[in-house]
Amino acid sequence: MGPLSRKTRLQRLRKTVTGSLEMPSVGSGKAVKTGLLTAGGLAALMAGSAGISSLRRQREGSTD
Repeated sequence: MGPLSRKTRLQRLRKTVTGSLEMPSVGSGKAVKTGLLTAGGLAALMAGSAGISSLRRQREGSTD
């Protein structure tokens, strides 16, 4: 590939996103890993959100 056929930043991002959204077959190890990563990421986001909310309430002096 020459320098004229390089992908733009948007094209690389689109390929990354569509590649990560492809559904692997249900019985494969890749499907299990994908599910665990998704669940772990969601749990981390929820825990972080709860932590931030707790800190915010403490700073405001709320006794919820």
